[in-house]
Amino acid sequence: MKQCIVSPNGPPAAGPYSAAVRAGNLLFISGQGSLARDGSGYVAGTIEEESRNALENLKVILQDAGLGLENVVKTTVFLRDMADFSRFNTLYKEYFTWDCPARTCIAAAGLPLGMQVEIEAIAAFPEEK
Repeated sequence: MKQCIVSPNGPPAAGPYSAAVRAGNLLFISGQGSLARDGSGYVAGTIEEESRNALENLKVILQDAGLGLENVVKTTVFLRDMADFSRFNTLYKEYFTWDCPARTCIAAAGLPLGMQVEIEAIAAFPEEK
């Protein structure tokens, strides 16, 4: 069964998609970028600022679903410019400090709204006992 997750504290969707979808014990979180949570749109900044905004949005959606960053098992990162890879990694390590999730990082020639970074994630709900 699929359950669409509404995230009242996350940024509103910039298109026809759910912020997250639960299927079994997995939560699939749509790509998060530097979007304002008040719905005012894209917040441009340095790669560090945009990455922080994207990771904070990811964190809020996880919290609204009853999870945290420690539950993330896989991320996919899309960077507009792979020259930002090292700067992105420095910030990413602030959020995933131990038992990091599996990750794929690719360069994307174009991201929505001109963003520099977009991050999608898969998280696992703890098994019920």
